[in-house]
Amino acid sequence: MKIRHWLLIGLLCSANAWAGGLESLEAFVKTVKSGRAEFTQTVTAPPREGQPGRTKTSTGTFEFQRPGKFKFDYQKPFAQSIVADGKTLWLYDADLNQVTQRAQSQALGSTPAALIAAAPDLRALQADFTLEAAPERDGLQWVKATPKNKDGQLQNVQVGFQGDALAALEILDSFGQRSVLKFSKVEVNPALPASVFEFKAPAGADVIKQ
Repeated sequence: MKIRHWLLIGLLCSANAWAGGLESLEAFVKTVKSGRAEFTQTVTAPPREGQPGRTKTSTGTFEFQRPGKFKFDYQKPFAQSIVADGKTLWLYDADLNQVTQRAQSQALGSTPAALIAAAPDLRALQADFTLEAAPERDGLQWVKATPKNKDGQLQNVQVGFQGDALAALEILDSFGQRSVLKFSKVEVNPALPASVFEFKAPAGADVIKQ
């Protein structure tokens, strides 16, 4: 399978942490204009016919520059790249030597990428998502984002922060598939050359426009 695309005291004690997740998201969107990190992504398919869900893990690097530019470079087990250059969203599958091209304006509104890389401010996020604080767990503060557009393929996204630093994404799609991305070696506001977000289809690749 390829990867394509909480008793009174307890509530009182966790209230500040819940608010902290929203505060962390607001600070992140406002102050972090670019970033670079490594990631591990675990995708779990929903169980079928009494069988446990299948799990697949991949690793790679992630870079972004707000607003609207990012690159996911999957390295293992399959080489894939997802690049948004501000106008176009590109998906390159090295095994298939195939490129999928979409207009970025039509592809990013209610996606996890909009939460961490595309939106210029919190107000822009709130146009597409209902944002609510979630309980602290795993040492992180969480925000749950539910798309206002109910016709998409995304049920919700939870964004985990350690302080104001992005640490994790948990994505649940409309098919019951769960993707968990954990970020490490996070760099905040690095100077990223424009070439990072430039994409040119490899020679001989099939290019599919959607």
